[in-house]
Formats: sequence, C-alpha cells, structure tokens
Amino acid sequence: MYGKGLRALSIATVAAMALALALVFFYAPLEAEQGFLQKIFYLHVPLAIVALCGFVLGGLLAIQHLRTREARWDMRSYVAIHMSLIFAVATLITGSIWAKGSWGHWWVWSEPTLVSFLIVFLLYATYQPLRFAIEDPERQSRYASVFAVTAGAFVPLNFIAVRLSTAYLHPRVLGSTSNLPGPMALTFVVSLAAMALLFATLCKYELTAKHTRAQVRALRRRLTGETGAPLRQRSAAPSLQPTAASAGSATGSGA
Repeated sequence: MYGKGLRALSIATVAAMALALALVFFYAPLEAEQGFLQKIFYLHVPLAIVALCGFVLGGLLAIQHLRTREARWDMRSYVAIHMSLIFAVATLITGSIWAKGSWGHWWVWSEPTLVSFLIVFLLYATYQPLRFAIEDPERQSRYASVFAVTAGAFVPLNFIAVRLSTAYLHPRVLGSTSNLPGPMALTFVVSLAAMALLFATLCKYELTAKHTRAQVRALRRRLTGETGAPLRQRSAAPSLQPTAASAGSATGSGA
C-alpha cells in the first residue's frame, strides 16, 4: 500500500536534488557581501520551510485520526513529525554555520527568526517522550494527536509573529518584499521543491518500512500458530496492524 509509486518518487527526488545542486553551484550568482557563504541559504531556508510545513501536516493528519480513530492516520502524523524534527535539526545546524560566517557568532539571541524556530523545535522535541510515557496504545495515539493539533496551530501563529517583528535580519524570500534577483529566486524555488520531494520520499520510505515490518510480524504469528493479542513493548512509535487482505496475501505468497 505505502510502497506504491515509491520508485518513481525516489527518481524524481534524485533528479530534483541534482538540478538544485547544479543551479546552486553553477547558475546562481555570488552574493555581493557574503560571497560563497550565501549559498548555504539554498539549503538552510528550504529545510526550515519544509520542517515547519511538516509540523503543520502532522497536525492535519492528527485531526483525521481524532475523527476516524484509524491507526494509519496516527502513523502518518507520527512519521511527518518525526521527519520534520530531523529536518529541523539540520536547519539549526546550517543556520548556526551561516550565523558564524555572517555575524561571527554561532547563535544570536536577539534574532527573532532563530529564537522562534528554536522554540518550535523544543516544543516538538517533547512529542516522542510524551508518546513513550503513555503505555496504553489508544491513549497514546489520542493524546499525541491532541498535542500534534495544538502544536501545529502554534506554528503559523509563531510565523506571523516573526513576520510582524521589527528586528528582522533575514531576507524575505517569499512575498512582495523579496530582494532576490531572478537567478537566485529560480534556484531557491527549485531547491525548495527538491527539499519537499526529499521530505515526501523519506516519509514514504519510513511508512513502507513500518507497514512491511507489521506484515512480517503478522505472518510470523500465523506461521507459529500464536493466538490472542500480541504483546506490545513500550514504544513511542504507534503500532500499525496489517489489514486482513495484506496479511492473507503475504501468507499466500509465502505458501
């Protein structure tokens, strides 16, 4: 189910990443003040945008889980938030490198964009410990979904607050106040699309791996003749039970 179209998505991601790298290093001009260092912008900003959008996506998927109580929506929300946390770590690392080269400091506490993103990251860093602290799977998924919805609503509010801030040091690449010339803007858009494709591909890979692992566990239980509910070890990851059709097809293919 989750593996359908994964190969085509992976090929599109590799092609988009290759095009983005070619544009960054061979097409986009050097920035007048920062020179070659400014090229980290094409990695740092798309990482940040995709991470924030992934957090919001996790909240939207959590709403669907609260509406339907289906485990697959909880799993999708979990994977989206998990992957967004990885992208957020990469954002903080690249942002610190850029800050050191531009301002001479690894971190500037007076810069609202940096601090607000760190607040969002620390907020979502409590997501997996929250899940791990709840042993009952149903309560775990329900409480995690409520958290995802609440935190997801905070992300755009935080973004608006930063946009309205007066001490704004980052260039505005989205909106009428953008000061990027044409080649830089094109390179940024391609880089953003490539990063979004990378996010989607990694999420799909993780969902496919978790779904396949659940199928293998179900098949093992069928082959060993185990009955009753399987024992579930404490974990932050939601449990994904394979459908009867998928389990049956796996057994048939094994026979």
